[in-house]
Amino acid sequence: MTRNEKDGSLNLSMLMDFYEFTMANGYFSKGYKERVAYFDMFFRRVPDNGGYAIMAGVEQLVEYLEGLAFDESDLEYLRGAGLFCGGFLDYIRNFKFECDVWAIPEGTPIFPNEPVVKVRGPIIQAQLIETMILLTINHQSLIATKANRICRAAAGRPVSEFGSRRAHGGHAALMGARAAYIGGCSSTACTMASRDYGIPAAGTMAHSWVQMFDTELEAFMAYADIYPENCTFLVDTYNVVKSGVPNAIKAMNEVIAPRGFRPKAIRIDSGDITYLSKVARRMLDEAGYPDCKILASNSLDEYIIRDILTQGARLDAFGVGEKLITSKSEPIFGGVYKLSGIEDGRGNVIPKLKISENVEKLTIPGNKQVYRFYSNKSGKAIADVIALNSETIDEGAPYTLFDPEHTWKRKRVADFSAKPLLVPIFKKGKRVFELPSLDSIRGFCALQVDALWEETLRFENPQKYYVDLSQELWDLKYNLLREIAERQ
Repeated sequence: MTRNEKDGSLNLSMLMDFYEFTMANGYFSKGYKERVAYFDMFFRRVPDNGGYAIMAGVEQLVEYLEGLAFDESDLEYLRGAGLFCGGFLDYIRNFKFECDVWAIPEGTPIFPNEPVVKVRGPIIQAQLIETMILLTINHQSLIATKANRICRAAAGRPVSEFGSRRAHGGHAALMGARAAYIGGCSSTACTMASRDYGIPAAGTMAHSWVQMFDTELEAFMAYADIYPENCTFLVDTYNVVKSGVPNAIKAMNEVIAPRGFRPKAIRIDSGDITYLSKVARRMLDEAGYPDCKILASNSLDEYIIRDILTQGARLDAFGVGEKLITSKSEPIFGGVYKLSGIEDGRGNVIPKLKISENVEKLTIPGNKQVYRFYSNKSGKAIADVIALNSETIDEGAPYTLFDPEHTWKRKRVADFSAKPLLVPIFKKGKRVFELPSLDSIRGFCALQVDALWEETLRFENPQKYYVDLSQELWDLKYNLLREIAERQ
């Protein structure tokens, strides 16, 4: 893996499936180099059978596209493959990104089958960027979605991302921490993520700290002496009730309180967390520390957190690791990247449609925009409508929504606002989008999730959020289907 000459950062330009190069070479050889194509990235199903997903990864996609270039080592490799014509290799040597790109902003709830990234540009270029679009958006959207579910289960209690040591590699740890913060996590244990993205860092002590000392009490006293203002004791190395909490209280009494500070928290990392938290809360309160928080960790996810809180666990915060950073319950976000149209040389879009024996793999043709309809009365999201880019939505007139598959299911809406979701990111290869801060993305995500109905937010059997087609787009799609069927 090479590094960019300008800043020494890793050059990821070759991080793409090999067929991107073979197809690009084929387009070049057949004279399609300047043919303009449209591609959509979308996904077909929400992970964990949830009601929504969270868009994330746009900033890293922007960074990749802005740095997209090939060096001599890349050319040497391609030349050695023996599959590529000399003209194509010259094209790669002088590569300059010139596509238009639109994306749904990070933090936005997204739904199956709607374009979340749209690309327009020369077919070779639009094809070559497929892998990184999918890799970047799939991974971070997966983790942001899982984090949002976990944070909602915590019901307002802070959740710290603890997953670096279980992530699938260093880059996954760093980008996973970023995505988890977008989804709602309050902090991260990943120092590099804190440094690079400004995410608050969180950390207590490990069992090894306690074991290094002759006694648990000695370990707690030493830690309290060093960090009296920010002291969290890990109380389950030996026995939470018999020694862990009593020794923590003794260190609070003898080291922290006499210096004018208050203890921050204790952490429970094993055992029956519901029972232990109740006992620990009573012990801390009786000792005069009702403000000392209780933090739980140990292979938590949204279901465990929800259940222990339902059982009355006295917990103030959570540290969540492996099941968040890997989205263990469903570790794949199934985004795909499909051709939706080509231009005829006169600016007209020829729609393209992929048909499959699997009905769910049917694509939506044409150059499109996605609109989110909001009720002006409640502020809640009503539905999303995928329309042709040439269409406009008249907010002053009633609009008929209908299910694209079961077209007799219709709903007439009025007094709504229609917000276009796909925003311009690149115009002819130049970035036209100002990247927001990570904190603003996180805040935006919280507001947008709040605009969804509670029925859509359920973990089990959520109400389906409707993603409909405009009448014009529906007609285009099904006329194409008929035409294709008649040609068979």
